[in-house]
Amino acid sequence: MPSLRDFRDRITSVKSTKKITSAMKMVAAAKLRKAQEQAEASQPYALAMSSMLSRVAAGVAPGSGPELLVGTGKSDVHLMIVVSSDRGLCGGFNANLLRFVMSEITRLEKDGKTVKIVCVGRKAKDFIKRSHANKIVESFTGITGQRVTSYEDADKVAQMVLAQFGAGEFDVCSLIYNEFHSVLTQRPKSQQLIPFAISVSNDNDTQAFETDTGTIIATSQYDFEPEESVILGQLLPKNIGVQIFGALLDSSAGEQAARMTAMDNATRNAGERINDLTLQYNRARQAYITKELIEIISGAEAV
Repeated sequence: MPSLRDFRDRITSVKSTKKITSAMKMVAAAKLRKAQEQAEASQPYALAMSSMLSRVAAGVAPGSGPELLVGTGKSDVHLMIVVSSDRGLCGGFNANLLRFVMSEITRLEKDGKTVKIVCVGRKAKDFIKRSHANKIVESFTGITGQRVTSYEDADKVAQMVLAQFGAGEFDVCSLIYNEFHSVLTQRPKSQQLIPFAISVSNDNDTQAFETDTGTIIATSQYDFEPEESVILGQLLPKNIGVQIFGALLDSSAGEQAARMTAMDNATRNAGERINDLTLQYNRARQAYITKELIEIISGAEAV
């Protein structure tokens, strides 16, 4: 049975841990507010950018236009941009994302595709290189979490992706990150960046109809000057940076929310552990006192 000193040392240790987790919870809560505001502020712009590009692309003849719109005509090589955190202690934030990434890799390889990966965040890099180190073509660290303050970091990733696409290194590019829904919910999301995925809507800006072959064709009601292909050639590269920047902000907000929740649970568990250890300490102390009293009484009776 542990001694009283062992119990006291363990209680002191857990109390110290509780102070640390409580402080980390408060720090994460303070950072979450700013990160959440940035993520929510970026969403309307990113959605408007995608919607506007879809309207412009609707006026382009099928199979024509910039390569970022129509693709290479193949889908043999897939590039995955995985956005994780640089730091841990945020619950299942990274684990859920990387589990989703592994399932995507398995699905693509089962279909005979070649997978390449760009890691944004130290946790993704450290995890993926254990089993798929040969698939990592580039990694970026130090641009996730609270460090997401400017568009320049996202533009670095975007320019690297565009250079790889221009060199013919891949056919399809997808962005995988944790989408921020609420403080308690962050879900892994896969978003196709190349070729650009046109969203078809039946509003006043586009007209959609189905052909005999079952293919949905969207046409725009606007006339553009200069022509649509010129506009798309200039805006599609910028859209990649915008979507990556939005993913970084979403991931940052989700990371802080997950860390705050994880540290809150850790603080609660530490409190419960302290109560259990205190109860065990009191029982052990009472047992030692009872034992000493019995020894004193036995000695007095022997005299």
